[in-house]
Amino acid sequence: MARLQPERRGMITRRILLGAAATAGIAAAGFFAIGPRRIWRWAGGSADQGPVDFATLRRRDAPNDALACSKGGCTQPVDLILPTYRTSPAALMAALDDGARATGRAERVDGGGDPAYRRYVFRSQVFEFPDTLDARAVPVANGEIALMLYSRSLLGRGDFGANRARLEAIVRALGRAPTVEAITAG
Repeated sequence: MARLQPERRGMITRRILLGAAATAGIAAAGFFAIGPRRIWRWAGGSADQGPVDFATLRRRDAPNDALACSKGGCTQPVDLILPTYRTSPAALMAALDDGARATGRAERVDGGGDPAYRRYVFRSQVFEFPDTLDARAVPVANGEIALMLYSRSLLGRGDFGANRARLEAIVRALGRAPTVEAITAG
């Protein structure tokens, strides 16, 4: 088999790379023309994954979720141990609403029927990957409130730490809220 001349080999390599770049460009243009939300709905279903029951919650096998709870609030292994709070569940949830909005790209989807519960859909900045976050505030001893937060990705096996980072940002926002008093940290 004859060897190609270096100039010819370089020309073929450039054509292959140019073809690959053109194909990637066309695919990206198609993705954004169709719209990320439509594509993710087609690939994974509704962005709102529905409510979770913290009493029966089972963590995923894939590393694409994060759980944060006040001590004793969850039976599953947690990523973050939260303090308990001295405030009403409604006031804690209102501060959580502010924290969710501050982290960006949050849409409340739970319907608002339970003042001690929230569910949001968050979307990543560029590709709008959807994640669902559930939050519940429950009274515990001494008039304190325990908080439980569970964030999970709709798509993929990993989330590059996005769900945990979101929970950490919300907890920081709660710590800055003037109406929220943290009591104990696990």
